[in-house]
Amino acid sequence: MIGPVPVATPDEMESLGRRIATIVDPGDILLLNGSLGAGKTLLVSGIAQALGVDVQVTSPTFLVVRKYEGVLPLTHVDVYRLASTAEFTDLELVEAAADGVLAIEWGGAVRSALPPDLLAIDIKVEERDLRSVTFRGEGEWDVRRLAELTT
Repeated sequence: MIGPVPVATPDEMESLGRRIATIVDPGDILLLNGSLGAGKTLLVSGIAQALGVDVQVTSPTFLVVRKYEGVLPLTHVDVYRLASTAEFTDLELVEAAADGVLAIEWGGAVRSALPPDLLAIDIKVEERDLRSVTFRGEGEWDVRRLAELTT
């Protein structure tokens, strides 16, 4: 586990996302957990910026999935509105995003439907403007360069 990393502004959250993008590979899964308004979409926005996505990232809450083209394709998913893990599995998003990065907001809800290799990112609201972000590599992520995310 790495962190917690303190994040005090929206710009810092996007900057952290840009650092995450430097260590992702095709097929990577990022599981984002945190309360409403914690900064999950801002983090994904930073990842997208660093991957060369040239459109604004917005929350996929009502659409469930948004896809972005960049150096690596980015599939941004919000599973908050899904009723079951089976609904997530039926979307076949892990397979569809195999050539890029899959970022899943509220990811803990579908953890059992995912492969063992992923990066879990937990965002905790400490105070009104302060967040703490913790990274937990699972499977092959356990040996990746996660320490770079704290600098």
